[in-house]
Amino acid sequence: QVQLVESGGGLVQPGGSLRLSCAASGRISSIYTMGWYRQAPGKQRELVAAITRDGNTNYADSVNGRSTISRDNAKNTVYLQMNSLKPEDTAVYYCNAVIANLLDRRTYWGQGTQVTVSS
Repeated sequence: QVQLVESGGGLVQPGGSLRLSCAASGRISSIYTMGWYRQAPGKQRELVAAITRDGNTNYADSVNGRSTISRDNAKNTVYLQMNSLKPEDTAVYYCNAVIANLLDRRTYWGQGTQVTVSS
């Protein structure tokens, strides 16, 4: 069984910063691409940022230049540093990872962490 556990969400004022973390645990042989998605009320889930095992990154236009995704392969953890937060960044943020074990390779999701940007 594989689990992704997110942390770091909360309430922040516009212009503030947050750092989200997501740790993978369980039966893991390899972790490929890891990423962060978000879903605001009434909207579809969207990609925020992704990072490959080799460190190549991809960002949504809406967060590019304000956010940094990184990972620690030794800790099976991915991070999302978000700066200059805006009210429109308010959403539930989900961690995502493509993980292989001895039996298969599949995509896993975390349970989500709420980020609220408000004064």
